[in-house]
Amino acid sequence: MIPSNAAPAGAYLLSRLQAAVAGGYLLASALAVFLATILPASRAEAVLAGMQWSFALHVLAVIWQFSPVSHGRVWLGLLLLAAFLVRRLWLGSGACDKDLAAHHRQVPSG
Repeated sequence: MIPSNAAPAGAYLLSRLQAAVAGGYLLASALAVFLATILPASRAEAVLAGMQWSFALHVLAVIWQFSPVSHGRVWLGLLLLAAFLVRRLWLGSGACDKDLAAHHRQVPSG
């Protein structure tokens, strides 16, 4: 017997689907930007590597969504990982500004 305060089964499925699509995308894009800024390769290679790893992470997030783990725990895990990456990007943004300024000094104007 289902308790009267329990959410319908469709709500759980919708929550898992939203976490797989939106949460996975959020985490994957945060990883792509994070890796593109910290990898010690040329900018193009770092961006390419970040994008490749982000696709793999998005697939893992989708698989994790439909595992027998509670959907609340998965949402929390996705959001905490994304918040960690964004915070690391925010704290390390000074290095990107220095790289960009050095690049602009090298490009001849005129």
